[in-house]
Amino acid sequence: MATQSSSPAQSTEDINTAISQASADGELLQLVSFEVGDEEFAVPILSVQEINRMMQITPVPQSPPFVEGVINLRGKIIPVIDLRKRFGMSELENSDDVRIIVVEVANRVLGFTVDRVNEVLRINSSIVEPPPSMVCGLDTDYVQGVGKLEDRLLILLHLEKLFTADEMAEMEQTSKAA
Repeated sequence: MATQSSSPAQSTEDINTAISQASADGELLQLVSFEVGDEEFAVPILSVQEINRMMQITPVPQSPPFVEGVINLRGKIIPVIDLRKRFGMSELENSDDVRIIVVEVANRVLGFTVDRVNEVLRINSSIVEPPPSMVCGLDTDYVQGVGKLEDRLLILLHLEKLFTADEMAEMEQTSKAA
C-alpha cells in the first residue's frame, strides 16, 4: 500500500496549524492510523509520503539509540526510527505486519517502523481533545491530541515535537554517514 502526499512541500507545522484550525471549525481530519505496542496512533495523511513493507535496514555506527539505521528508497538515503524504542517500549518479535511509514518532519524525510498500519480514516475534529498530562506513558509534548472513537482512543502525534533539534541533527548526520 503506498500513499502519496498531495502536497509534499507543505510542512508538518502547517499541517498541525490546519489541525488546530480544523478543531476550532469542527472539520474532518484525514489521518493514517497505526499501532505501536498496545496503543493506536495517527499522523496527518498529508505528512505521509508512503507506506512500505519492512525492508533491509543498514545499521549506522554511532547513531542515536532509537535510529535503526538507513534505507535506500529510490536512490534517497532515509534514516529509519523505531517508534517502539523512541517511546521506551520493548522490542517486537518479527512480524509480517511491520511497516515503514515514510513521513516528512521539519522538511526532512524519515521512516518510522510501526507494528501495524491500520487504516486511513477521517474523523471530526470535534472528537479530538487536548492530551492529558500523560498518555500511555508517553511525554505529551509530542502528542497533538486524543481522538475518542466509538470503540477506541486514537493518539495523534505531533511530528514536529517528536524529536529535539539536536536529535534531528544527529539523524541528518546518520544519513550523511551512510
